[in-house]
Amino acid sequence: MRSRLNLLLATGLVILAPMLSGSTPARAAGKSSPFPAWIADYVGDGKGQITRVVLERARRLYLEKVAEGTVKNACYFAMDATRPNDLTVGRFYVICEAKQSFRVISAGHGGGLNLPGVVNFSNGRECAKNFGNALDSNLTAGAYLTSEIKTSFKGYYLAPSNREAVLTRSFVQFDGIGDTANARQRAIGGHAAALVSGICMQKKPESPYADRKGYVPVGKLVTYAGGRSDGCTSWSPEETPEVLSMVKDNPTTLYIYPEARDIAAVGRATTSGKSPVSAGSYWNATCLGEIGSPQFWPKERLEPIIARYKQDHPAPPPRPIPLCQASN
Repeated sequence: MRSRLNLLLATGLVILAPMLSGSTPARAAGKSSPFPAWIADYVGDGKGQITRVVLERARRLYLEKVAEGTVKNACYFAMDATRPNDLTVGRFYVICEAKQSFRVISAGHGGGLNLPGVVNFSNGRECAKNFGNALDSNLTAGAYLTSEIKTSFKGYYLAPSNREAVLTRSFVQFDGIGDTANARQRAIGGHAAALVSGICMQKKPESPYADRKGYVPVGKLVTYAGGRSDGCTSWSPEETPEVLSMVKDNPTTLYIYPEARDIAAVGRATTSGKSPVSAGSYWNATCLGEIGSPQFWPKERLEPIIARYKQDHPAPPPRPIPLCQASN
């Protein structure tokens, strides 16, 4: 498969031409570029751009799955999790080569965890320092395929003008590739950065969402597009419907940079006092200045630690959700 993919890349993707029309390889400094000419202006480390290594890996993953027949979608996704979580710029890329379309939107990263007295692999709101794919770690990185979409009821909330509204949230499941193969077990996917918080139970037997006793959860709508997730990719509520519509019954690939090898390379560079670029690796300069040095947590190391911590610190029994007061 690798040799076939390399042949496709070397021959200008002739076999995939119907899907990737307009994908004539770019030429810069006399050398052939591995991506189409039209996208060259979007390649770089600046705001609104995609760093070269991120695009190359995302595109290679996509073309590999197209060649296998796994993906027929004309678009693919990439995310640069080394960049800041900036709502005004974004770091999640939607690339549709047939339409010569390139779009950047914001996306949250996994928050990780702080296990007091044991280990801290939590991430800040703006920049991620810790990466991995261990079960229950709330960390993410690597390659995925989008899969089925499920929609669930989250609760009622008061919209503007005291109008009662319902939050249903759709979730697209990711199937992992290679090191991320446990994605389904971890319930890793993508969804809107929205939830209903501060919930109480209100009597509403006429609601199609009522439980067996006729109650529904009611709370306050919270959107956290600039925040962190439990390991999933989260988009703003405004941009999520378009993303989900692109992959409904039509899977595609998502590549989330960095991988373990990138983190190791950047770590070696920073330890030796070099910049990642001078050492032939990449990390967003703003976030590198904030985090110091990134860290990858292998499953084999982290999962036993998390399991032991959970065993030593069992979760308290769940409390019943309180009933809403009359003012609610």
